[in-house]
Parts: sequence; C-alpha cells; structure tokens
Amino acid sequence: MLCSLFSFAVIHLKHHAMENLPVFIPIIFASITAFVTWMLYKATSNSKVVVLALIWLGGQGILGVTDFYTVTYTLPPRMLLLVLPPLVLIAVLFVTRQGRVFIDSLHTGFLTLLHLARIPVELVLFWLFVHGNVPELMTFEGRNLDILAGLSAPIIYYFGFLRHRFPASVIIGWNIICLGLLVNIVIHGILSVPTPFQQFGFEQPNTALLYFPFIWLPGYIVPVVLFSHLATIRQMLYHKLNVAGRGVHESVNYL
Repeated sequence: MLCSLFSFAVIHLKHHAMENLPVFIPIIFASITAFVTWMLYKATSNSKVVVLALIWLGGQGILGVTDFYTVTYTLPPRMLLLVLPPLVLIAVLFVTRQGRVFIDSLHTGFLTLLHLARIPVELVLFWLFVHGNVPELMTFEGRNLDILAGLSAPIIYYFGFLRHRFPASVIIGWNIICLGLLVNIVIHGILSVPTPFQQFGFEQPNTALLYFPFIWLPGYIVPVVLFSHLATIRQMLYHKLNVAGRGVHESVNYL
C-alpha cells in the first residue's frame, strides 16, 4: 500500500507546487522513514509497533496526497491532526504503568542509533531549501544544528553502549542537548509554515512539510526522535544505570 501511495505521490508532486523537485529527494526521504521504522522495531522487538506505524504512515499519506494539509488558515489548524495524536500517545506511555513498563523494555542502544536518520533529514531539508520549499533558517546553513545529533550518535553508541566508557551522566547530557536541538528546529519549522501564526520565512515559507511524503517528518519522524530521547533519559535517570542496553535489566553488546 505504501509503495503505491508513494508512486502516486511522486506523480502528484510533479503537477503541484513542488513540480520542480527532483525525484531522488522524496525517494531518499521515504528511505529515511523506513530506516526510522526499522530502528524502532529493533528497539522494541515488537512487530505490532511496526504495524501501528505503517497504519499511521498510510493514513497520513492518504491525507497528504489529497492536499489536506495545504489548507493552513483553518481554526483549529489541520496540522494538529498530524502532530497531536503521536504526542498524546507519547504522553500516555509515560503516565500509565503499562506504558512505563513498555518504555523500560526498550533497547536504548538502538534508540541511539535511530538518531543517525537526522543526518540525511538535514540533507533533505537543505535540498528542499535549494528548490524553494523551506526557508534557509531550517537548514544547517541557517539556525538548524540538528545534524550534530546525527553525527555524534555513533560516538555515543560506541563508547556508551558497546565499550561502556561513557557513564549515564554523559548519555543523559547528550540526549538533553540533542533534545534542545530538536525543539529548536521544530519551533522554527512550525513558525515558518504559512499560517496566521507565521513568524519566519516570509520570503520562502515552509511549504514542503505540507505535502506527502514530507508530512511524515513532523507527523512521524520527529515524534519518534522525541520519544527516543525521552525514553532513554527515563531509563538512565529512573534506574540510575551506568550503561543501558536492552531495557533496564541488562546491558548488551550487539547490533
């Protein structure tokens, strides 16, 4: 289903506001989404999580190809339907006992490797800027330093989870800093969308994230990245481990 949806979307983009966008950009972005889903599966070892993710991606993809999110002047904003459900799910996981048990079973090493996706995401954002679909401030040439999280993730994984050289305080600190980088680009991205609340990017607004497949960035990839940080911080803080691996009960050294 997702493959058919993606093929239709590529044709769809060629006939709309992003008609000059090279086809390799949405293809790479779809690959990033697949990588994030694979890392999420490795961290959970639960196929039900993947099924839920695919249902969400498919449903949002259908809305995306119908240009549902390109209508930006409604109240409440239609984008809430894209970003609010994942945030509510994250909140439920943290406030319920069963949710916390699930969080504490996660493989935080794989959650760390998941942040590698932030490197190609930043490249995609730069290409979107070059083709006039996002403002410069959303790229590493502007106010977005999120690529540093992706570049440093292998270091944290190797010395924190494989070699066990980094104590929990270092891993917690890294997650907090990278969480700040994520919040920074999310705020600038939201305030660059052409809505009544727009504050940035008036010359070249953030329109790409209103179209499929790029709606998956605010509606899926960003929430998963956010959850990965929060879940890792909880494991480190709540259980006071020096290292984390597969959940809070053991440390593992494999990929």
